[in-house]
Amino acid sequence: MSVQEYLDKHMLSRKIEDAVNAAVRAKTLDPVLFISNHMRKAVPSVITKVKARQILDSRGIPTVEVDLYTNKGMFRASAPSGDPTGMYEAVELRDGDKGTYLGNSVSRAVKNINGKISEALNGMDPVLQSQIDQAMIDLDKTEKKGELGANAILAVSIAACKAGAAEKEACHFVPLYKHIADLSGKTSLSLPVPAFTVISGGKHAGNNLAVQEIMILPIRASRFEEALQMGSETYHHLKVLFSSKSRLLLQKNMVHMNVTLVKTVALLQISPGNLKEALDLVNEAIGRTGYGERIKIAIDAAATDFCIGTKYDLDFKSPNKSGQNFKSGEDMVDMYRELCLEYPIVSIEDPFDKEDWEHIKSFFSLGICQVVGDDLLMSNSKRIERAISESTCNALLLKINQIGTVTEAIEVVKLAKDAQWGVVVSHRRGETEDSFIADLSVGLATGQIKAGAPCRGERLAKYNQLVRIEEELGSEATYAGEDWRQSS
Repeated sequence: MSVQEYLDKHMLSRKIEDAVNAAVRAKTLDPVLFISNHMRKAVPSVITKVKARQILDSRGIPTVEVDLYTNKGMFRASAPSGDPTGMYEAVELRDGDKGTYLGNSVSRAVKNINGKISEALNGMDPVLQSQIDQAMIDLDKTEKKGELGANAILAVSIAACKAGAAEKEACHFVPLYKHIADLSGKTSLSLPVPAFTVISGGKHAGNNLAVQEIMILPIRASRFEEALQMGSETYHHLKVLFSSKSRLLLQKNMVHMNVTLVKTVALLQISPGNLKEALDLVNEAIGRTGYGERIKIAIDAAATDFCIGTKYDLDFKSPNKSGQNFKSGEDMVDMYRELCLEYPIVSIEDPFDKEDWEHIKSFFSLGICQVVGDDLLMSNSKRIERAISESTCNALLLKINQIGTVTEAIEVVKLAKDAQWGVVVSHRRGETEDSFIADLSVGLATGQIKAGAPCRGERLAKYNQLVRIEEELGSEATYAGEDWRQSS
């Protein structure tokens, strides 16, 4: 398109004349700046280029970062990443060349963005999120986004969402979370209750604790900023508690210390499968803060990792005992029931294997806590619909990289909310400094966010962004608090 054709298409000659006249009427001291700002508002923004690169996530593994350009500026986003959990989630595109990043390079995904995706989106209005996402889905032509890569598509989708918010800002200030609310049709916003990881176990941690995470939820905080304080203080009390317990036990020669740096804490070697000991430590840390019943506990069992056939091996990380003390599904139901009666547990994620629908339903029917589907659902709409129809659980763990676009994420949240489910917006093991999920949780009023421990930059990026959002909303800010499961 020639310059003259562009001027004619957007009627810029008339708009420039209007801008000059407006500057004269305003008697501005800086007419050039005034005219420039006036023209930015008058000319609709379009995507002019999408540029991608390979960066490293919090695990030191490659992921995709995108710079999306419009005539209003540049908007950056990156794709989080986690361990693939099954056939129902969108798939990342990695190179597979073991000679480069052990096969984890994403140069093919980067190439797809810089070529096919950039060309397809050139000239599109960034405000039209659903059309942008659909254009990429149509270009990919596969059910799980395997041709272009879900990591490529998601990074571009998030960047486009940020550009769309900025385009609205040209008319009046529209922050990202408000733009997301507009896309979803929501009229109310809320700050989520954070689920802070305070003890890590499962297959990734260097201790013998079978369950993947023990978390704390400051449900009775008055605002998000106070919830962050409560989480941080409890975390540091627990850190001191670990240290003192370890010294005491070592002096008595009762245990072996396995010093494992996990989220900057040297963790005590919990007795194999002894979940109660871990919960006792968390309870004691909460007690030391003085917050008492204002803080509740949640567990991410990630039980698929220790399910063998139809049995569950809570000693799977202890070579000397593994396989000697299997629990049946019924035994696990009884164990969870007892834990919920003994401790202030309000939520359990993936209490059974991802295909053990029978026992998940059995436990959920007790109605004693929120039951969250992660591996069970994989943010997949068909799995969610089945869980709703069969009354299998009552909360969705939303991992946006499992579904692949902002539009589809909004759709599955609507599906869950319509069923009166809770929604937990979640981070991934491979995170970046991108704080998008903080805005997403506020814009969709999910009521819950899980972004890890209150330490490390890629985790705090989300929590700190929520502090800023709360400050920005001022008197209109609402913390989900005790309405954490059914926020606005």
